[in-house]
Amino acid sequence: MKRIRQNSGRRRIYALWMVLCMLAAMLAALPEATANAASTPVGRHGKLSVDGANLVDSKGQTFQLRGISTHGINWDVGEPYVNKKAFKTLRDDWGVNAIRLSLYTEGYNGYCRGGDQSELKKLINKGVKYATELGMYAVIDWHILSDGNPNTHYSDAKKFFASMAKKYKNYDNVIYEICNEPNGCSWTEIKSYAKKMIKVIRSYDKDAIIIVGTPTWSQLGSELTSNVVADNPITGYENIMYSLHFYAGESAHSEYLPDKLSCAVEKGLPVIVSEFGLSEADGNGSIDKKSANQWFKLLDKYNTSYFCWSLSNKDESCSLLKSGTNKISGWKSSDLSAAGKYIKKKYLARKKKLGSKA
Repeated sequence: MKRIRQNSGRRRIYALWMVLCMLAAMLAALPEATANAASTPVGRHGKLSVDGANLVDSKGQTFQLRGISTHGINWDVGEPYVNKKAFKTLRDDWGVNAIRLSLYTEGYNGYCRGGDQSELKKLINKGVKYATELGMYAVIDWHILSDGNPNTHYSDAKKFFASMAKKYKNYDNVIYEICNEPNGCSWTEIKSYAKKMIKVIRSYDKDAIIIVGTPTWSQLGSELTSNVVADNPITGYENIMYSLHFYAGESAHSEYLPDKLSCAVEKGLPVIVSEFGLSEADGNGSIDKKSANQWFKLLDKYNTSYFCWSLSNKDESCSLLKSGTNKISGWKSSDLSAAGKYIKKKYLARKKKLGSKA
């Protein structure tokens, strides 16, 4: 009995020693972890909100998201880039502070058209996890396109955003984009869908940013010169923003949309460019740097946030990586497309100019 008691006592002492060692290691790492967190975009700026037409940080200072959008994560040209090393490369080497996770509702493996919903949600959750660990903002993008009217898959959207909002209600970095590019439907129809979806999200997450898509592939109105969204915005809810999408190589976009943005902002509408590209609207054609330069001047003037399409090696002009690039992180200049080189340079210059406000 004496030997058994001695062995038992030794085991207790050893277990206590192990606990103390683990606690010491945790305490030693804490200052470094805290310092790292404080140096990230979310660590510096915290939870975002809307003040009039402006996006502001937790201190009430105007803030601008410089984001990159994945291609559809339901495709092999988008899914591989949902990884922590890729996001870290964008944050540290490009000056990116936000990731847009694009989940197509239709098309190949679409969430509402035969895709494995459970696996696709896991992929979204991985993307949010990696962005959170890196102190970056994450946009969960319900990427309607060919379906046009967001009401087409309302039931799936309701279940999806209820689960997302319930899971991320206490996160400071998650933003919900409830309908990517409505088309072939009116603002009345979109607005009806949006109000119902906002109510679903708000039943769990009381104050996160929610992005609402706008008519004609998110162009703030159903016609080139229409600004129906600014004239008739959603009321009764806070922290709502409205999407404007443009492609610099599309001549009509650069001819009409800058004035629509200016008009909307002057009317107090909080606009976010949740997607833009340097090519034509179909993702191909030549990239237009001259037009893009003018767009960046306007967006920076209004402190409008923007997300570039797309983080992919797909063989099209708007992809940020060369089609022959197999690396999924740590890209060198030789791995980037012409669009990728331009965007990296622009984002880094903007970050440098903003300094501590970046």
